[in-house]
Amino acid sequence: MQTVFDGQSLITAEAIASGLRRGKPEHHGEAFETARAELALILYATQQQVEQQKFPAEIVRRLLSLLNALRAKVHPDVWQALIPVAQNHPIQKYFLEDPLTHWSFTKPRGYSGDAQLLDYIYCDPHVAESVANASEIGKALYSHTQNVPSCVAARERRDLLTRYVDETAAKNGPETEVLAIAAGHLREANRSAALAEGGLKRWVALDQDPQSVGLIARDFQGTAVEAIDGSVRTVLTRGHKLGKFDLIYASGLYDYLQHNVAVKLTKTCLQMLKPNGTFLFANYAEGTPDAGYRETFMDWVLLLRSEVDMWNIINASVDRNTVEAQVYFGENRNVLYGVIQKRG
Repeated sequence: MQTVFDGQSLITAEAIASGLRRGKPEHHGEAFETARAELALILYATQQQVEQQKFPAEIVRRLLSLLNALRAKVHPDVWQALIPVAQNHPIQKYFLEDPLTHWSFTKPRGYSGDAQLLDYIYCDPHVAESVANASEIGKALYSHTQNVPSCVAARERRDLLTRYVDETAAKNGPETEVLAIAAGHLREANRSAALAEGGLKRWVALDQDPQSVGLIARDFQGTAVEAIDGSVRTVLTRGHKLGKFDLIYASGLYDYLQHNVAVKLTKTCLQMLKPNGTFLFANYAEGTPDAGYRETFMDWVLLLRSEVDMWNIINASVDRNTVEAQVYFGENRNVLYGVIQKRG
């Protein structure tokens, strides 16, 4: 059964592509034909490596590098037109043996970047059986794709969220209230000392996928976690009258939101903060070295942002005199974080 969502979170490749206001490849004529020929050579060489039974991890490593180099040098319109060319190449079947690539490309939940995809990225025990059932080639591919820079950054992001929650609880005591927007499976809660020790009043986990909400409710029954079915639209319209929070975060959502929606959401979240409360949002950064592979063979398109883009969201959302704000990179510079703390 196809799950129907409200469309407000813009989590489809089509919605993102349409929001990029790109032109048509025919406007680039010769440049497109040249790029298509270069892509054909890359894919032909990859096919040869497969036929020669080279190591799968080495094959995918080389392909990631070549695709990203091609993506970096062509016009965005040209790259957009190359994506279906790559996806329709017979070599795609080989990479779909990787459980991470397969889940992303086939989208069993009907949209990109769902919580189970993150479980593959996190190497979570919940997907261990699926990985164990993959082919030998699939396992070998996964050994590499799970460790590309964006996946390493996603695991760091999960752990950073845990740290923010625990530090907020340590500062504010057992009345601490936390809101996670687009919470997925809330895996960051698994390692939270504050949650385990009863140091939170409530940790509200909001997600638009009812399957994720049900899993959170089951896994964290009897704790301070409250799972709620809702989307960006829910937050913007205050559909759940959620109350006020010491910490609000949206770690895997802004990558799908156009600037104007991101600003609206940021403004709303700031209104939902208690005095001295903190809002954190994360976004994959421009220049992530696996974007070429992710957008083609994984069919996973994200709105990548720069530090300036992050500051533009913050500056359009708040009077800087009323907050402390910072933007910083994660360790490998694949994820950017925007943090806004209300003053008093």
